[in-house]
Amino acid sequence: MQVKFSVYFCSDEGERFFGAGPCELLLAVERLGSLRAAAHEMGMAYTKAFSMIKRAEKEFGFAMTQRTIGGKGGGGSTLTSQAQELLMRYQAYRTACGQSAQDLYNTYFSTFHPVRDLPLEKNRE
Repeated sequence: MQVKFSVYFCSDEGERFFGAGPCELLLAVERLGSLRAAAHEMGMAYTKAFSMIKRAEKEFGFAMTQRTIGGKGGGGSTLTSQAQELLMRYQAYRTACGQSAQDLYNTYFSTFHPVRDLPLEKNRE
C-alpha cells in the first residue's frame, strides 16, 4: 500500500487553476521555448494550453510567459521571472507535502495490517 495525493491551487470560488498539469506545461515552455511546442509535446491543443496559462495569470496576477512574435528567427515564449519563482516554490512545496504525507502515512498506517484472507461478507436480510 502507498499514499498518493495531488497538490493544486484553487480560486476563492473553489475552482482549480494550478497544479501538476500547468506546472508541467510551463516547464515544457521553458525547455522548448514555445507554448505551441509544449502543448504539442503534452498532446494538448494549443487553445487549451493557452487557456490554462491565461487562467493562472488571472488568478496569480502576473504574466507567466513573455512572447515574441515570429520573424526571421521565429517566435517563441520564455517564462517570466515570477513564473520561474512560482515553479520553484510549487515544486519545493509539492516535495515537502509528499514527504509530510509519507511521514503521516508511516505514523498512522505502518502498524496497520488488515487480514486479507477473509472473504467479504455480503449483507443478507
